[in-house]
Amino acid sequence: MDTLFRCASGQDRSLLAEAVLGNINWCGPRFSAADVTDQPDFARYAALVEERGDFGVVALGEGGEAVGVVWAQYLGAENPGYGYVDEATPELSLWVRDGYRSQGIGRALMRVMKAEALRRGVRRISLSVEEGNYARMLYEDEGFVAVAGREAEGVMLWEAGSN
Repeated sequence: MDTLFRCASGQDRSLLAEAVLGNINWCGPRFSAADVTDQPDFARYAALVEERGDFGVVALGEGGEAVGVVWAQYLGAENPGYGYVDEATPELSLWVRDGYRSQGIGRALMRVMKAEALRRGVRRISLSVEEGNYARMLYEDEGFVAVAGREAEGVMLWEAGSN
């Protein structure tokens, strides 16, 4: 499948909400769409705020349908995300729609995102991944390593030049 990419924006709130729901339910239904909007710990991930430096990329399939998205947010110390490392390091989220997984879309999104980060002068990106989540293999393949002392939380970090 040929995949096109476009920049994500604040207008992608419904796509991000769908992605957040998919990410938190990676191992089966645990949360609802209402949880994504009502629980602040989840809702913050559904907002791409370009004014604070957030950025992302949407993968488009045939017909222009969004089949995946990756985004990085500067959530800050006052509202840290699960993968928070420091104020200067954005936290990454990645999601690929069911039916499009295992086709290289997640890896392509990750590589486009890392290139965009470097273009913006971002040299580090963090994330959080739950134990047992199959996405961990992709993150490790793409150069993310566990943050010392935060392994139990699943916090990982990519630094430019590592991969």
